[in-house]
Amino acid sequence: MSGAPVSRLHGRAWKFGDNVDTDQIIPARYLVTADPAELGRHCMEDADPEFVKKVRAGDVIVAGRNFGCGSSREHAPLAIRGAGVSAVIAKSFARIFFRNSINLGLPLFETEAADRIEQGDELELDPATGEIRNLTRNETHRAKPLPDFAREIMAAGGLMAWVARKKGLTPR
Repeated sequence: MSGAPVSRLHGRAWKFGDNVDTDQIIPARYLVTADPAELGRHCMEDADPEFVKKVRAGDVIVAGRNFGCGSSREHAPLAIRGAGVSAVIAKSFARIFFRNSINLGLPLFETEAADRIEQGDELELDPATGEIRNLTRNETHRAKPLPDFAREIMAAGGLMAWVARKKGLTPR
């Protein structure tokens, strides 16, 4: 695998339910920019107006089924990254959101164990193995490990950086 491996992630859990759509992740009224920092200032504000005021760099979104459903906009994973969120754990992801997240370097963990994680739990995640350690509850869960190609893209910093590296346009 080229690039540095994606290291363990650590942060608090922010809990959301099923069918969180891209309009809840980043409301359409903010789609006038593609700047991650600006989008991040509005991430999840319709679902939880306090989220962006309280989220810390490295924190993790935890949700139920079908996270990221709705439109195919890349703004949703950009907003999540822009808010400082390091990863998303969910029981399942909408397919286009899953691919957009890989392309933009946002680690995803798909597992039924999302139900065992509560708001505020301290988590440690390993994208290489899919291991989720809930430090608050002293539990360990497994998500489907991300495929090698996805970890490679994330290690490069996203799909565009990965392609540039493969083409020899940037140093390794």
